[in-house]
Amino acid sequence: MQIKVEYAHERKIRQRNKIIYRLAHWPIWIFVFFVAPGPLTFDLFARGGSWKNLLWLACVLLGTGMAGLFGQLPGVEPQPYILRFCEDKPNPLYRRICYTFAWNALLTFAILNLAGLIIAVGTGAWYLKQIYTYGYLPVFLAVLTLGISGVLPRVKTSTKGEGVERRYFYGAVWAIPLAQALLLLTWKTFPLTRVTDILKLSVFTVVLLIFGVAAALGLLPRTRPILPGEVIVAD
Repeated sequence: MQIKVEYAHERKIRQRNKIIYRLAHWPIWIFVFFVAPGPLTFDLFARGGSWKNLLWLACVLLGTGMAGLFGQLPGVEPQPYILRFCEDKPNPLYRRICYTFAWNALLTFAILNLAGLIIAVGTGAWYLKQIYTYGYLPVFLAVLTLGISGVLPRVKTSTKGEGVERRYFYGAVWAIPLAQALLLLTWKTFPLTRVTDILKLSVFTVVLLIFGVAAALGLLPRTRPILPGEVIVAD
């Protein structure tokens, strides 16, 4: 099947970001940084959280709010980026930091939850609390290292590959949160048995696979590679 593509010169150029557009992107970064303390986030979803979650949320609201006011959050800037794809331009530091933490929110939780599912199916016991207690930090540091090294899409020192890199990011955004949401729903709804554990693992992996393939084929919004051409706005 042929991959659907877009051409840079066919996209509408936006000179400024509207207030509603900027405000709509702020909650995204609130969530990204709010879930950064993995064990604390696990406690929130498992037991309802505590005052520590509220305190951290207040810190995140303050930090992201100040960053947004100064245009230091992707999508919250007063003016969007205008790029010519394949042109080597510096990738701003705030953008690299934000997308590194976004990848952490996507990859780290997916990896740990998948590990928990596989162990549950194999042993008949759930060890998610232990996995998050001892496994979150190493995986987080690994993702952070990849971000600092410029290995992950959208966190490189240059925006040269933005037209292709964005599709990997948005593909993950489509697949992982939906799989995580369905996993949380089944985890809260179904009893802890070997059969339901297999069902949870199956749902999680099938959703990842289906949406991953759809993203690879460019069938989902913002997952089509943008071929070099005229001036383009990078979302």
